[in-house]
Amino acid sequence: QVQLVESGGGLVQAGGSLKLSCAASGRTFSSYAMGWFRQAPGKDREFVAAVTKRGSITGYADFVKGRFTISRDNAKNTVYLQMNSLKPEDTAVYCCAASMLPYSDNADGYAYWGQGTLVTVSS
Repeated sequence: QVQLVESGGGLVQAGGSLKLSCAASGRTFSSYAMGWFRQAPGKDREFVAAVTKRGSITGYADFVKGRFTISRDNAKNTVYLQMNSLKPEDTAVYCCAASMLPYSDNADGYAYWGQGTLVTVSS
């Protein structure tokens, strides 16, 4: 089992940047593929980005390609989401999640979830 705690959210102007972090407990962080999902008010949760267990493969939703970068540091039990060129439509609660699968862009593939961190982008 793994516990996840996100940080780094906040208020930023459109065009700005934020870097989210997700710290995992336990010694088996490298056993999990990791993903970031988001949920805006009144909308369904959606996939943002994912990374394989060793960080060799990453994937992104089309609406963040070229703007967001997912990375992980297994020595620090942490996964990151660097968000650049933020838009008001990126406003959402961002959650990280851990999967036993090699990789997944589907929320059903993730067994463990953090509580989320709120990102608000003003216009």
